Formats: sequence, structure tokens, C-alpha cells
Amino acid sequence: MTIKHVISTGQRGCYDERGRPVPCPGTGQDGEFKTGLVAPVPRFDLVGDVAEDRLTGLFWPLDASIFDFPMSWSEALYTVAILNHEGFGGFYDWRLPNRRELRSLIHFEAMNPVLPPLSPFRNVFNGWYWTSSTAAINTAYAWYVHMGGGRMFYGRKDQDCLLWPVRGNSVVIPVTGITNCFDSNGVMIPCGGTGQDGDLLEGARWPEPRFKVCNEAVEDRLTGLSWTLSADICLGKVRWTEALEAVRGLNREHLGGFSDWRLPNINELESLVDCSRYDPALPDAHPFLDVREFYWSSTTSFYEPVWAWALYLLKGATGVGLKEGRHFYVWAVRG
Repeated sequence: MTIKHVISTGQRGCYDERGRPVPCPGTGQDGEFKTGLVAPVPRFDLVGDVAEDRLTGLFWPLDASIFDFPMSWSEALYTVAILNHEGFGGFYDWRLPNRRELRSLIHFEAMNPVLPPLSPFRNVFNGWYWTSSTAAINTAYAWYVHMGGGRMFYGRKDQDCLLWPVRGNSVVIPVTGITNCFDSNGVMIPCGGTGQDGDLLEGARWPEPRFKVCNEAVEDRLTGLSWTLSADICLGKVRWTEALEAVRGLNREHLGGFSDWRLPNINELESLVDCSRYDPALPDAHPFLDVREFYWSSTTSFYEPVWAWALYLLKGATGVGLKEGRHFYVWAVRG
């Protein structure tokens, strides 16, 4: 199977529960498999004061803080409209990035900021940046990304975060699934002209149907990945090392006739999220059984290696958990 529409995390190292570097072979960690789309070298081309991301096809201002002050979500959307009116950088099609577009810049073996090596950007604030994506769990909130550590969560639209606009169209990054628009109070409004995620619908479209069940495995026709039909292979929460070992057990058992199951990296887990839904944040009519709220990934937190990245599937957020605790469930992938 060829993996599509999932960008490599960039993680190359492997770490034990105490955060100590270990040799990668046989660990089952992200740093061993290094799956996903790999960026060309160099990744960024400079066009005046704008950088083209040759991996995604998106264009970003070199200055990540062209407005050196935070603003509310509605102010951020309005400010982007002003940029277009004034032809910022010689372009008239800037937008507030959706959550997948902004998150595509994250390199999971970096911190403060979490950007790829040799990236050309300056004035990157190691804090929260707005996206154009409303949070389905509470439509008075919108998603934002922390460019210091890489977390993605949501906050009230009337609080202040920074703005980093984007332009261009990507065939690599999938749409988020959001098709409706909401004002700062969470009231649904017509999308036309808002500049919101549900207005612009940027990204590669999902196939229909998206999932194909093959015995104990489910193929995601968007990404080319196959997931275990059961989304709780351990029947309960486990430690991170127990999650890695459980997947090795699936391979010894040849679950579904396969012996190449692995713990997914954090980008693979996030690829399952339908941002228009919550509890769980999975596409409508998905076929999965035993869906739980939290899932371990194989990606270590470079910010603090005693933690590993996790998907909070009730909300659709990405965060971290302490490897030594029985915090999260296990869902296996192959491909």
C-alpha cells in the first residue's frame, strides 16, 4: 500500500519510557518506521518575502508575526481580508489556514519553534496561532496550534492568538471535513465570504465511500492506511511500552493475515479525524468497533521525551501523555 495525504512527522530518534535515546531497530517507534510523505530538499523556496512549501504547495510569509500583536478569531479573519485588499506581498488570495494546513508545518523533532530544519521563517512566536477551523465540540471555540511545542487544541474565539496567513492550494493535505460556518458566539451563519474553513473547503477531497472493511482490517481509501477493525486491541488503557508490545503481539498472531501492524504515528492518527464531528471525531458511518476517547501514538514528544503524543478522539485534539502511566488505548495500523 502507498501512503497518501499523510506527512512524515520528521522524527528520527527513539526514546524509552524515561526519555533516554535508544537504538531504533525493533522498537516499533515512529523513529524506526519513518512513514509518511517526506519533504524534498530544500523544502522551501523563497519568492520575495514569501516561502513556498514544496511538500504541500502552500505559501507562507517569511515573517510569522507580520502583526506583532495577538487578536481574536474574528479579528484574524477580518485582518486577512485587509491583507487581500491591500495586495500583501503582491497577492490577493491570502487566508487564515485551516487546522491541517497550519499543522503541516510541524516537525516532531524540533521545539521552540516546531519547524523543519533550515526553515526560513523568522519571528515565530512559541505560542498559539489561530486556524480557520471551528471546533465542532463547541462552535464558540476555534482550533489553534502551539508553534513552540506542536499541540493542537481549541479556545474561545474571543481570546487572543497570533495570525500566520497562507495562500495556495494543496493536493497533499486533505480537507478537514468542516462544511459549516459559525460566528464568534457559535451561531451558524452563511459561509460565503467569511474566509472560514467551511467557506473555502481547502484540501484534497475524501473518496466515497472512504472506508473498506476487509475482515479484521479497515482500509482508509483516502490515505492508503489500514486500521484494525477494533479500535481497542488491548481492551483497556495501557502504558506506552505496553502499547508497542501489544502491536508486536498482533504480528505474532498474524491478525487479519498480516504481520506488519504497528502503533501509528501522531500524523497517521490525526488523519482519521473528521473535524465536523465529535464524540467521536470520526467520519459519519465509519465502520470501527470499540472506539475510545484517547489513543497512544508511536511518536515521542521531543519537547520532553518522557511523554508521547496522543490523539484525543472525543474532541479531535492532539496532545501528549506520560509514557509511564496507563493513560490511553491502542489502535494499530499498517501500510
